[in-house]
Amino acid sequence: MKLTRKQKRALIRIILAAVFFAAALLVKFEPVRITLFLAGYASVGADVLFGAGKGIIRGNVFSEQLLMSVATVGALIIGEFPEAVAVMLFYQVGELFQSLAVGRSRKS
Repeated sequence: MKLTRKQKRALIRIILAAVFFAAALLVKFEPVRITLFLAGYASVGADVLFGAGKGIIRGNVFSEQLLMSVATVGALIIGEFPEAVAVMLFYQVGELFQSLAVGRSRKS
């Protein structure tokens, strides 16, 4: 199975976010813990947030990216950092699997 450049970048961002997430769960010092959660969120969620923003500008208000952005930013606002990162991480893993499946079906 050969990954496209876009899929490789997505996989790297997912792995990086997972490392930040795991490290944040292990750290007890709260400021470092929050920083690690935010770093993980930024690495895996930035493109979703930008995509949601572009969608709003283009008039596509009701999109999957906007839903994910609202849910995770809401979790961040109420202080549920692990949930925000986990939801965005699982969303990106799902998007990667979908991309791989579409690529394989086109190849067939």
